[in-house]
Amino acid sequence: MSIEHRSGLLPYLFAPASEDTNKPAPLVLFLHGARDRGNDLNVLVKWGLPRFVNESSSLPYFFLAPQLPEGQTWVERESDVIALLDNLIASRSIDPSRVIISGFSLGTAGAWHIAASHPGRFAGLVAVSGRVPKTLEASQLAALKEIPIQIFQGGKDEKLPIEDTQQIVDTLRGLGGTVDFTVLPEGDHFIADEVYGNPKLQEWLVSQTRRASVAV
Repeated sequence: MSIEHRSGLLPYLFAPASEDTNKPAPLVLFLHGARDRGNDLNVLVKWGLPRFVNESSSLPYFFLAPQLPEGQTWVERESDVIALLDNLIASRSIDPSRVIISGFSLGTAGAWHIAASHPGRFAGLVAVSGRVPKTLEASQLAALKEIPIQIFQGGKDEKLPIEDTQQIVDTLRGLGGTVDFTVLPEGDHFIADEVYGNPKLQEWLVSQTRRASVAV
């Protein structure tokens, strides 16, 4: 399908869901890594989830991928990301109880922060090649226990020690969270194509619904 390039609070990529528009569909919000910051949305579709969406004939979910200006982080633009999400939910047939947030590298840190700050907004979190921000407080980590989480990391990623990620996994599981941690043994930092193209993950993205116990 052809991804639309749009302007707004942040420039962003958008793709509609393929299914019956009378039935609200899920949405996947993707936050890119550091090297894709700038003012050219074309760089986002070169790899990872944006490329998968762009090269797919149709998908059962809406897709949203904003782009950061050079030098900024997702934590700084948290309110703009949420506002962009709200605008789309208000204007399209999106099921607000089936919104997944995902990130790669710098985007993973942003996804952790935004999900922990707004746990009632998301039905799932997919973290690829990224670490949990050390600024997250214990109460924010505890809030993540209600959100199913998928974590992917390359076994040969020199930027991320497996031990650090495992510690977060153990902490979240100890709080009662549902966390799947997948290590790609031969993978380095740049595993996004392999991760997002996996049919099992694609099925997972559309099978999650926000737990009723989480307050919006």
